[in-house]
Amino acid sequence: MTTTLRPESPETPTPAGGRTRRWQICVNGRPVGGLRTTAVRRGGQLWGEIAELEVSSGRGRGRGTIGALAAEEVLRGWGCTRVDADIPEAAQVARSLAVTLGYTERMRNMVKRLDAPPALPTGVAARPIGAAEFPAWLAEAKAGYLHDLCASGLDEEEARAKADADHARLLPQGADTAGVALRRLYGAGEEPLGSLWLALRLRDLPDGAPLAWVMVVEVADAHRGRGHGRTLMRLAEHACLSAGVRHLGLNVFSGNSVAIRLYESLGYRVTNRVYGKPLL
Repeated sequence: MTTTLRPESPETPTPAGGRTRRWQICVNGRPVGGLRTTAVRRGGQLWGEIAELEVSSGRGRGRGTIGALAAEEVLRGWGCTRVDADIPEAAQVARSLAVTLGYTERMRNMVKRLDAPPALPTGVAARPIGAAEFPAWLAEAKAGYLHDLCASGLDEEEARAKADADHARLLPQGADTAGVALRRLYGAGEEPLGSLWLALRLRDLPDGAPLAWVMVVEVADAHRGRGHGRTLMRLAEHACLSAGVRHLGLNVFSGNSVAIRLYESLGYRVTNRVYGKPLL
């Protein structure tokens, strides 16, 4: 039997010079499943993504494996240097397949439904990050993101390209970008304790409900281990509810066990895991 990919739909351009296409997985010309390949521009590089992988007929016969390997070849042909696979938490078989094919878990998506605003502690205050503070804050945010990307398995060139591209895309007007909350947390004596970047409506959930996203929650090195990360997350939840948004999500790098424990204690649950590897 011969397993191949066959285009299911026309190739579609994506923002910033990328492309995407849906494919059928076929055995001897008969569709048995499907997947989607996407190339996303990250600075001067293209990153590949494999999503929507499903085998509808003849599971357990290696068809998903062959489909994924064929998708990697498509992405190589498109000039991609890396590939990521975004896999739902419940899809244990797909997660096992990713590990078998040499993918490493890089990060987790976690989401919480917000019902009531949590109490904020006394003795701290939060204020918006304005235009004058923004350049210094952005440099800090990029440095922290770059460190986390490298720790998740990217080399420095890949990490820097992604960090530059993501910040330029998500904060096009800097501190004045619409739909964004930028906050600095202060303690007694106006000492900065940490900062928060929140996208108040990153996308919608399948039922149409808006989903906000924590882009950065960062505590100053000298003040870690004192509960300020929890305070910043509570501040994010307050901002969401004030904007009428009841679902808040975030990415956490898989190696950051301290942050994962914090988010779990606050009621956040894993919805997806992202696995990745270089395309050699």
